[in-house]
Amino acid sequence: MSIASETSIVGLIVLAAFIILGWGFYRARPYGKLGIIAWLQSVVLMAPWLLFFGLFAAGIYINIVGILFLLVTSAAVYIFLGRQLRAAGQDAILRSRATERLANATQDTPQTEETTPPAPLQPEVVPIADADLAAIRGIFGIDTFFATETIPYQEGAIFRGNLRGEPEAVFQKLSSNLQQQLGDRYRLFLVENLDGKPVVIVLPSRNDPQPTTLPQTILAIVLLVATIATCLEAGGILLGFDFFTNWQRFSEPLPIAAGILAILLTHELGHRLLARRYQVRLSPPFFLPTLQIGAFGAITRFQSILPNRKVLFDIAFAGPAFGGVLSFAMLVLGLILSRPESLFQVPTEFFQGSILVGTIARVILGSALQQNVVAVHPLTVIGWLGLVITALNLMPAGQLDGGRIVQAIYGRKTAGRTTIATLIVLAIASFANPLALYWAVIIIFLQRDLERPSQNELSEPDDARAALGLLALFLMVATLLPLTPALAGRLGIGG
Repeated sequence: MSIASETSIVGLIVLAAFIILGWGFYRARPYGKLGIIAWLQSVVLMAPWLLFFGLFAAGIYINIVGILFLLVTSAAVYIFLGRQLRAAGQDAILRSRATERLANATQDTPQTEETTPPAPLQPEVVPIADADLAAIRGIFGIDTFFATETIPYQEGAIFRGNLRGEPEAVFQKLSSNLQQQLGDRYRLFLVENLDGKPVVIVLPSRNDPQPTTLPQTILAIVLLVATIATCLEAGGILLGFDFFTNWQRFSEPLPIAAGILAILLTHELGHRLLARRYQVRLSPPFFLPTLQIGAFGAITRFQSILPNRKVLFDIAFAGPAFGGVLSFAMLVLGLILSRPESLFQVPTEFFQGSILVGTIARVILGSALQQNVVAVHPLTVIGWLGLVITALNLMPAGQLDGGRIVQAIYGRKTAGRTTIATLIVLAIASFANPLALYWAVIIIFLQRDLERPSQNELSEPDDARAALGLLALFLMVATLLPLTPALAGRLGIGG
């Protein structure tokens, strides 16, 4: 590939980064000072990585001291902006409360009789018992949600009207009122209608996600056993033999298989720790075995209704965070422990397959990457495989961790669009790498649907979570995007 072509690729990547940042600014601007400061926090959190990889693509790499300086500076500015954001938020809350007190003062006299549900509600035929419907209508009020219309929906009802407060506070009060009136028989959802206006949906609790059945549990166990076998096969391939035809040599690929399984299990542990924190039930992990890298990860279903998008983000993000940190640590430790007599003799093209892996290797191994073959510690290969598995699960599609993260931050409409875009990218990438085609097929048949809405779908995660989500997606791209051979050569990666 020519230098002009490589420059064009780098230019397109930089342009895409600026488009993403510009889109974030466009979304933040309507929120005034609060939105702009939150957007700046996202920019500050991503700036060190953008600068580092941008200089790296230009042939300039920063040593460990420089990286630490960028990260410390970024953290300091992020904390400063956080303080400014809290101060601005407190001012906004005070102004909002003052406005509410003024509005209440002017409405108290003519509307004292409207503390009960408004008269415009017409008794429509809905699949809920009359007594229950009357009790549900009684949970509304002019200080929470001013219901104006009842619409039959599935086995429950949709209540259209006007939201009279902050979504989280309104949701908590309405849910508490519903619990007092009807116990645990119904679930309340505060979501956005097709016209963009808030609506309340009430459904029977019997529609909650069902627990895992015995056949499903057996399937999960079978897939786990198959994944152990494919991890051993992947280790055997790396060592130069076929495990399935030489199973008596199982002790040789066992350490590599154990490393891959440790990353997979750590990923699942992250999900479950956060799920337990929020009292959310998860299904057993249904692992996805593959011969190329051992496993694609696992499918884990929610067996509880999520209370809000913040919980969706935290549980989805925890898995890649746990598994990614362990993979990154293995990669770095493996590079540090690499010696000329190390087990694996890999061609330098190995480090051209990922911007992130190539960058870290260039910083740690230095001029050793100018040789045609580099000796590396087995932890290097295991860490790289773990990063690939983590990155595949961070793709913003359907019920993948990345898709759930996008849905939590930007909503279901954006998550649907990124799912289509991801499948298109994978279809194009499959011409160069069959792994992309396998992953696209798995997404289409098993993971393409979005996660069901949470009970409070209106309240968005805070800016810190949004910034972490953007950082995770950026590192996913940096892991899966390869260096061109010519550019890698100019950077000193290759003979």
